[in-house]
Amino acid sequence: MIAIIDYGAGNLRSVEKALRYLGCEPLVTRDPETLLSAQAAILPGVGAFGDAMASLRSRGLEEPIGKFIAAGKPFLGICLGLQILFESSEEAPGVKGLGLLPGKILRIPAAPGLKIPHIGWNSLKLERRDGLFSGIPENPYVYFVHSYYLRAQEEAQVTAVTEYGAHIHAAVQKENLFACQFHPEKSGRVGLRMLENFVVMAGERG
Repeated sequence: MIAIIDYGAGNLRSVEKALRYLGCEPLVTRDPETLLSAQAAILPGVGAFGDAMASLRSRGLEEPIGKFIAAGKPFLGICLGLQILFESSEEAPGVKGLGLLPGKILRIPAAPGLKIPHIGWNSLKLERRDGLFSGIPENPYVYFVHSYYLRAQEEAQVTAVTEYGAHIHAAVQKENLFACQFHPEKSGRVGLRMLENFVVMAGERG
């Protein structure tokens, strides 16, 4: 069973719908014990970094997420779900993220003609062709909705990058922990293939 973590940050249903399209029966949950019993988990989300961290902590989900990842089970963070895996964000000074990966979330710098938030399709430069990106063609286009971006501390953990007013670390991987700033569930066939790769890693499909 793949758990979709509900911490009040939205975008749950589109992820759930995409997984059901792939033949899975995911469970949307905010219960720590249910999460820990799952084979794999997805942390989606849209919204503000500070609100998201407050919501996770009020629901008692911070420690279970850490335990789940430490157990070696596949875990995927999407959009805001990527950002809160890191240490801090310029969006919420003084608020600590989960700190499960080293790096910071920065605001996309303003520039003439550059629309912020960044909403739309951008191509990725893939640094790895395994994990989420197994079988994905070069320079795939994916869908973004964000005003802040990741600057990871460990370049070796960066699996895809893009350019939009800054050099954006668009996806990362550390062993069983995966995360992407873009929305695979809204990225057409390419995004569905990424989610299918995650489903296979979760043991939901042979």
